[in-house]
Amino acid sequence: MPVPLHGLDPEAFPAAYLDLLDAVSFRAAAAGARLGVFDALAGEPLTAEQAAARTGTDPAGLRILLDALAGYGYLDRDRDRYADTPHTARWLRTDAPDSFVPVLRFWAAVLDHRWGDLEESVRRGEPSGDFYAWLERHPDTLADFQTMLRRLAAHLGDEIVALTPAGADRSLLDLGGGHAGYTVAFLRARPGLRATVVDLPGALERGARTVAEAGLADRVTLRPGDLFTTDLGHGHDLVLLCNIVHGYRPADVRTLLRRAATALRPGGRLTLLEPLADVPSRGPGPAEAFVRMFSLNLFHTQGGRAYGMPELAALLTEAGFTDVREAPLAGSDTDHVVTALRAPA
Repeated sequence: MPVPLHGLDPEAFPAAYLDLLDAVSFRAAAAGARLGVFDALAGEPLTAEQAAARTGTDPAGLRILLDALAGYGYLDRDRDRYADTPHTARWLRTDAPDSFVPVLRFWAAVLDHRWGDLEESVRRGEPSGDFYAWLERHPDTLADFQTMLRRLAAHLGDEIVALTPAGADRSLLDLGGGHAGYTVAFLRARPGLRATVVDLPGALERGARTVAEAGLADRVTLRPGDLFTTDLGHGHDLVLLCNIVHGYRPADVRTLLRRAATALRPGGRLTLLEPLADVPSRGPGPAEAFVRMFSLNLFHTQGGRAYGMPELAALLTEAGFTDVREAPLAGSDTDHVVTALRAPA
């Protein structure tokens, strides 16, 4: 968490120095989560030796980490004993409702393994590698990534369904929705709908569990494959692209949107979920800072970025869509729903 300044003037320090301290605070918290420190301290205050025994770590090394976490505000220290703060208990234990641990572990992995060559991406205008192939090679990080997406779908799914006009829809195509959270939301709300979900095999493993737990396996086909090469079929009534478009550069977005249009029947509907850039009503604050950070990460790791609504509308029009509409979400400070119709034949 941000290093407490205790009344000191932040202008007295180079901003990058304070950012350095905050970066180490984040990394220390990630280490604590990965090592199970916060879970180990859930029952009672422990000494470093006791916590080391529970976490399988070196007592001397763990003591230094615990002192750092106490200094950053993640732990309380009373003489030689350490305990979770109420804030840490709320967010950084794995058994906490809406635990932040999967998010923390995911972003720590991305920053640890993918951000060392940011300057090269900016210099060359090319991403550092294939992000999704990297995820497939790191199943623990992929699992955290899918948990993040599934939770977002559980939080926003019903609102997205409500913002997507209903017709006599029978066929839903969910592109890149491997966790199947949005598919489940639509199928629960619209009993006549069947769905096909296209994504990479590792992502669909989570989706198989999601649809089974929802009792919807008989209405869902899980199709492993690449979004740009897999046969998507034809005549679908509704296509979902939820948090997908921002992962690609404009030329690839055009291709993907054209494939979505081809998969739809004339007059069929496309629903996008995207964190939009350049939203005047958002103003400065954590949401705007996240979108800027996220856009930089997308560019570096995937070649994409957060798109503004005018550019996104132009890309949709080029791909053969009409009636492009955008709506903010009550459940998100960053994500917006964009809907469009495939132009009639």
